[in-house]
Amino acid sequence: MARRVGVIGTGLMGLGVTTRLAAGGHDLHTRDIRPEADAAARAAGATIHPSPASVARAVEVVITLVVDAAETEEVLFGADGVVGAMAPGGVVIVASTIAPTDAADFGRRLAAAGLRPLDAPVSGGPAKAHDGTMSMMIGGPKRLVEEFADLFADMAGRIFAIGEAVGDGSKVKIVNNMLAAINLVAAGEAMAMAERMGLDPRTVFDVVRASSGASFVFDTRMGRVVTGDPTVHAAAHILTKDVALACAAARLVASPSPLADLAAEIFRATVAMGLGERDDGAVIEWFRAGGGPGRGGKGGE
Repeated sequence: MARRVGVIGTGLMGLGVTTRLAAGGHDLHTRDIRPEADAAARAAGATIHPSPASVARAVEVVITLVVDAAETEEVLFGADGVVGAMAPGGVVIVASTIAPTDAADFGRRLAAAGLRPLDAPVSGGPAKAHDGTMSMMIGGPKRLVEEFADLFADMAGRIFAIGEAVGDGSKVKIVNNMLAAINLVAAGEAMAMAERMGLDPRTVFDVVRASSGASFVFDTRMGRVVTGDPTVHAAAHILTKDVALACAAARLVASPSPLADLAAEIFRATVAMGLGERDDGAVIEWFRAGGGPGRGGKGGE
């Protein structure tokens, strides 16, 4: 079924979603604050709008894929936001990675405004967003998820209905991203050690990929490191934000998170080195620097 859909935030993931939905025959309307993102969405077949409110007036479903909760707040409830412009009964899908408490709060406020909210964070990276094989974790009423199953199928290869509460999807997403951050820090630590031992990084990479140390995160991130690929698939500052969300959620439920806490510290240090806009595999540079300033090794000497 072709639908009128708005995507607010057409960055790396949002553009992939826009491309998939346009290919599925949906009437796409988008908004981004960057002219280059608008140009890419237009090339994918979307109608470009000057504000989130303008998008909301044109569609039956809005998907937000902005960076964080502050940006989500602005596009939903700001002066030119979705709320107040969208027709009652419209569906708002918050697909950004945000704290579960924020997702639940947005859900309550959207429902109070007469809209139907879902939280549906996504995972897999831009390539999987573009080819429709990313995963999506959905929190919200089962009947609403089922009503828009066709739309979700056009966006994602793996769709997980997590629970009836808006915010349940975000809970699973931050657990996933906690693991991703820990895995990536471990991958950077191991590969930096291999380099210091005088080993060929490409050989080590091939061995690990075929052995027990393999993981999706190792394969993708360290694969780009050893080939010197400078393409930014997921910026380091984004995973820094995500692992911090996971650590905060762990504290709320009194769940020990020593590995995530350390990963968060190392990611913050990586961003402090000026690498926040680099691909998140840049965390290896903290280890290459001997643990960074104040952490011993060459960086602390």
